[in-house]
Amino acid sequence: QVQLVESGGGLVQGGGSLRLSCAASGRIRSINTMDWYRQAPGKQRELVAAISSGGATNYVDSVKGRFTISRDNAKNTVSLQMNMLRPEDTAVYYCLANVVTSPSWKSGNYWGQGTQVTVSL
Repeated sequence: QVQLVESGGGLVQGGGSLRLSCAASGRIRSINTMDWYRQAPGKQRELVAAISSGGATNYVDSVKGRFTISRDNAKNTVSLQMNMLRPEDTAVYYCLANVVTSPSWKSGNYWGQGTQVTVSL
């Protein structure tokens, strides 16, 4: 019904920048929150940043001042601009969207497939 596709991951040196993007498609009536999560090897998946349909944002403390989440409601996309990257930011990054689907008006959470971000020393 709904597909989320991420792009923009890769390998970067510490201090560098990457921009992740996630596009939602399918039977979408509207999208509520859109989030970015990450999961490092051996660790639990954690919420990195979230943005509401109205543009309110939240960040985990470790990325405040370095990462910026944004969205384009017309295009059903969410992005994560990551600056001043650190080796501890290395993880698989996933987008999550809470979507109201058509024609049912039901809402549900949908995950992307993940994109690898690796930050070297």
